[in-house]
Amino acid sequence: MTPFSVVTDAQTHVKYPLADYALTPSMAIIDPDLVRNMPKSLTANGGIDAVTHALESYVSAYATDYTRGLSLQALHLLFEYLPRAYDDGRNDEQAREKTHNAATIAGMAFANAFLGICHSCAHKLGSRFSIAHGLANALMISRVIMYNSEDAAYKVVGFAQYKQMHAADDYGELALALGFAKKSQSQRERVAALVRQVESLKASIGIPSSMKAVLEPKVSKQEYEDAVDVLAEQAFDDQCTGTNPRAPLIKDLRQLMLDAWEPLKEQDIKTWVAKGS
Repeated sequence: MTPFSVVTDAQTHVKYPLADYALTPSMAIIDPDLVRNMPKSLTANGGIDAVTHALESYVSAYATDYTRGLSLQALHLLFEYLPRAYDDGRNDEQAREKTHNAATIAGMAFANAFLGICHSCAHKLGSRFSIAHGLANALMISRVIMYNSEDAAYKVVGFAQYKQMHAADDYGELALALGFAKKSQSQRERVAALVRQVESLKASIGIPSSMKAVLEPKVSKQEYEDAVDVLAEQAFDDQCTGTNPRAPLIKDLRQLMLDAWEPLKEQDIKTWVAKGS
């Protein structure tokens, strides 16, 4: 039900999204019975992809009051019902329906607001290493949230709906609205609270903690690092990069991918919060 399609070149291992409203279907049937028997791994990967859709569309350079309402509602539903759909989606009809609806609502949000560099990186990592798309997003999203929340006056992307980037404030709004943070907390503490909840959600649905956990021993750390040099350039040219709230450099995308090799630890989050104090 979105205006997007993705083409993968099996020979070059390049995945590239296409966007055109002519691709939007005239009708979409959103029936949870169609996914009642979906395997747990697909529920996890598809569900966390929807979470990423909602998170990225909420802070997108094209986000508006209309799209943010959809993004927020999708996140409300996903944080509450995705773990239940994962645990017992075949029998828990309410959880399956709410999760299915949430994925569609998140699709409506990013169909209008578009996405960001988490998807740009996931497209390239997923095609190169045969990683499920939702899983590739899951391994990048928390680090992307922290990257987008840096306080310095970084360059604003073209055609943005704002004069100065304010992704950190947007993430903080999400954390407050979802009940993850308190008004008394600093901006970075609110963002950190959101990151912690995303990491907790991932753990509850069996998402591995790092690229290392997914790829080894099939792919060594050195092989991964060698590939990332090329993948970062490809991610920079990805269609999703243009609406990320912070305009990245190729070296930034490369570092984000390199960092994803290891798990994001609590100490990493605390260090990031302290850096902004």
